Amino acid sequence: MMTQMKLARGSLNAPALVLGCLRMNTLSTREATALVQTAVEKGVTHFDHADVYGDGRSEEVFGKVMEKHPGLRDQILIQSKCGIRKGYYDFSKEYLLSSVEESLQRLKTDYLDILLLHRPDTLMEPAEVAEAFSQLHESGKVRYFGVSNHHPLQIEVLNQHLEQPLILNQLQLSLANTSLLDAGLHVNMNQTAALNRDGYVLDYCRTKGMTLQAWSPLTINPEAGSFIGHGDYVELNRLLERMAESKNTQPSAIALAWIMRHPAGIQPVVGTTRPERLEALSEAAHIHLNRQEWYALYLAAGNRLP
Repeated sequence: MMTQMKLARGSLNAPALVLGCLRMNTLSTREATALVQTAVEKGVTHFDHADVYGDGRSEEVFGKVMEKHPGLRDQILIQSKCGIRKGYYDFSKEYLLSSVEESLQRLKTDYLDILLLHRPDTLMEPAEVAEAFSQLHESGKVRYFGVSNHHPLQIEVLNQHLEQPLILNQLQLSLANTSLLDAGLHVNMNQTAALNRDGYVLDYCRTKGMTLQAWSPLTINPEAGSFIGHGDYVELNRLLERMAESKNTQPSAIALAWIMRHPAGIQPVVGTTRPERLEALSEAAHIHLNRQEWYALYLAAGNRLP
């Protein structure tokens, strides 16, 4: 069964792996049902949505599954994100409240377990966000709150006004995109890898008890696609294949296990739409990498140590 972890400083149980629903709009209700049922069977009971995924269609498809199987709601965690609009970002109280209402209608549920602010809005009025969060929490429509792609000072600005703790920060991390880790390994070095690009957000979140979620954990970037089998990552793929063979699993599961090995307790968000693929990825929760293996993968991905 899937390994469990604690969110919100221990008050919320969650699986170590999250199923991202970005492309659920490409599935029929039957296909989506098979995917969700496989996820639940494998213990991947945490589902990540956003109001902009498929222009809302991804939440609609998921909602059709929930409508046909209402008993699933008590077995799963549903999180969604809002704040991205066409051509701009919007953390206004009016938009946050309306976005949640529309997501709840599409998802066919009375509440979200977690709501994340999707991308930083530089025009954010933190007191206005706090009002929206309090109204959503008091009405029972959102249980917990978090952010996505935020650096420490942006979070601190919010925390000055919020009554509810921010429990999550969703950030990009993969073996092909290690900027979240690099500066912490190259402290006081006159090297590009030493550049602090995110305010040491990894260490900040650990200090504050915020769980990190890793989006695109198997990709180079959203445009270039997966690094698994990619010609630019020959050394990395050779090592992933060797480790996978020795541990009787798939290279992609090793790549996820690399993220999950970090003591910060990072939840990878995997975006597969295929049940059999999800079954293979779920093996990552049962793979342990020792220090030598973890650093070997980091180096094979083209990184260097000082």
